[in-house]
Amino acid sequence: MNLVLMGLPGAGKGTQAEKIVNKYNIPHISTGDMFRAAIKDGTELGLKAKSFMDQGALVPDEVTIGIVRERLSKDDCEKGFLLDGFPRTVPQAEALEGILADLNKKMDYVINIDVDQEILMERLTGRRICKECGATYHLVFNPPAQEGKCDRCGGELYQREDDNESTVKNRLQVNIQQSQPLLDFYESKGYLRNINGQQDIDIVFTDIDQLLGGLN
Repeated sequence: MNLVLMGLPGAGKGTQAEKIVNKYNIPHISTGDMFRAAIKDGTELGLKAKSFMDQGALVPDEVTIGIVRERLSKDDCEKGFLLDGFPRTVPQAEALEGILADLNKKMDYVINIDVDQEILMERLTGRRICKECGATYHLVFNPPAQEGKCDRCGGELYQREDDNESTVKNRLQVNIQQSQPLLDFYESKGYLRNINGQQDIDIVFTDIDQLLGGLN
């Protein structure tokens, strides 16, 4: 099965990716992992990617697409793959279509874990961290016994700057603007499947599992 996994920050994409690859025994391929592997292997494209990353610049599409092509050509992708973090744009999605055609593969599903923005805000802004020992809490899902105090050491809990409401809201808006054209593209191709990510984690996976069961 050849899959792309999508979802906004806080949607639970990482958790579901782990469950999918464990059950279906396909590689979980993220952009970062691909770059790191290509750099470690010293491939021509890996070295090109490194030169851009070392300058703090974005890796150009042609290099990224070349690395994706190399990765999807490897033996462990013979029975399928789960792509995460690629494609990010419609041109990248079109390039992926070409790669799959060249490899005599086809896309099965693009799974989008769908969660309302208000719920994502609650999930992403609720994290609190202990100043003393670094223990992590969540105001809704894992609250401390005493408000503002760490259960372990009694230290003061604080909210990281990138977890505050305005930062999170901005991050979500940027992600929505970037992902919508891609969702529209995959819907027009007939690949897109929206999964309700507002349910319990195991129920979300049951829905994904039922979808993928039809591919076996």
